[in-house]
Amino acid sequence: MSAYIHPTAVVDEGAEIGEGTKVWHFCHIEGTAKVGAGCSIGQNAYVGQHVTIGEGCKLQNNVSVYQGVTLGRGVFCGPSCVFTNDLTPRAKYPKGSAGYKRTLVKEGASIGANATVVCGHTVGKWALIGAGAVVASDVPDHALMLGVPARQAGWVCECGQKLRPNGVTYYRCPDCGRNYRLCNDSQIEEIK
Repeated sequence: MSAYIHPTAVVDEGAEIGEGTKVWHFCHIEGTAKVGAGCSIGQNAYVGQHVTIGEGCKLQNNVSVYQGVTLGRGVFCGPSCVFTNDLTPRAKYPKGSAGYKRTLVKEGASIGANATVVCGHTVGKWALIGAGAVVASDVPDHALMLGVPARQAGWVCECGQKLRPNGVTYYRCPDCGRNYRLCNDSQIEEIK
């Protein structure tokens, strides 16, 4: 099954679009972008130069992914979420790509509607960024981040549910039953 590109979408020559990916109405994908297999790029989304999007990602309507951003496998970007790439932009004094800060969103992370990820940070695996949050620091794996600026408000399971404490240093998912252990104040790991 080849990629589906809606007739109103603009996919510049040289862009790599993976097998089974769907690019919907009025999207623009720049020529050096790489989009993995099985992705969904929602209406009016923008994927910039040198952006890499892993397999199985979902970008909802109006998402902007600018140069300097890498999305790992299975990342979810809610409607109108945005990534920045320059900490000190000036229209009169453009720095170009040499001034861009890299942003990495690791496997399985979800970013809520209208959230902003300020450049130069890493969003950890399976993290959950709440709607409207502004991420201005690194986010640990499995962290639940809420507010402006985003602050940690708990831990989330790989399945997306907020983890419940199960003792002093242990957590359990109320939905799927996965168990996690607190390794230090800023990291948890699944107990298998």
